[in-house]
Amino acid sequence: MEKNAKIYVAGHRGMVGSAIIRKLQQLGYTNIITRPSAEVDLRNQQQVFSFFEQEKPDYVFLAAAKVGGIYANNTYRGEFLYDNLMIESNIIHAAYVNKVKKLLFLGSSCIYPRMAPQPLKESYLLTGVLEYTNEPYAIAKIAGIKLCENYRLQYGCNFISVMPTNLYGPNDNYDLNKSHVLPALLRKIHTAKIKNIPTVEVWGSGSPLREFLHVDDLSEASLFLMENYSESELVNIGTGTEITIKDLALLIMRVADYKGEIIFDSSKPDGTPRKLMDVGKLTALGWKAKITLEEGIRMVYKDVEKMNFEE
Repeated sequence: MEKNAKIYVAGHRGMVGSAIIRKLQQLGYTNIITRPSAEVDLRNQQQVFSFFEQEKPDYVFLAAAKVGGIYANNTYRGEFLYDNLMIESNIIHAAYVNKVKKLLFLGSSCIYPRMAPQPLKESYLLTGVLEYTNEPYAIAKIAGIKLCENYRLQYGCNFISVMPTNLYGPNDNYDLNKSHVLPALLRKIHTAKIKNIPTVEVWGSGSPLREFLHVDDLSEASLFLMENYSESELVNIGTGTEITIKDLALLIMRVADYKGEIIFDSSKPDGTPRKLMDVGKLTALGWKAKITLEEGIRMVYKDVEKMNFEE
């Protein structure tokens, strides 16, 4: 990407989009375009098409999405499917019509089958049944991957797809009904610490294994792939290491210096039992994650300590 190229970051206020903008600015890119949803509703085809016709971006990072944790995914199933289908379809088609040089679509590791072999290889896409609790979101993201793949095949578009593992970092969502597991645990444990609450309840058994990537690593990997990868197959982005939810909770307790007890509510769903990304393809291309999980959590916890959570 040329330093003065016009770069559109869709979803610039979210955790991923804001991290991509920080990295672009850090690297000296000066012509970054954003629009708040109040000005351009990405679910509205006419608004998206008008925006692209007016701005004519050279490059697009498609980080906009309706996202959430297991509760939100399983509760707002229609919204998660519809909103994400509309957002990605509108942007990808507008990018084609307006001759965008390259587009990077950000998916999610939940696209892989629930019981797929571990670690998850890119080739496992569409080889089995999805996890029910996040099936609508996964189907929408798979549709985005296939749009990029087939616009490449039919129209010659240089559209690529990347699949990040579970993310955390600045601008994360700490709403307990909508957040992912790591920010939810940070909020619960920090709140228990400052209010001297002796126990913290965690959904599920604590046994599922998860992989976590700091969003600053994701942004760096995304720019690396934008510069160095132009193939049809999706690329996993992760660390290649995993941790149980129980051990994650214990790690956060240690970082927060919380002396209470974690209680697991096994009547609540665990979700997918294991989700570890095979990052061999990305490693072979020349990129590896740099921020360790403990280091990343310590960085994030400094921000959490300044937050005023309302019950």
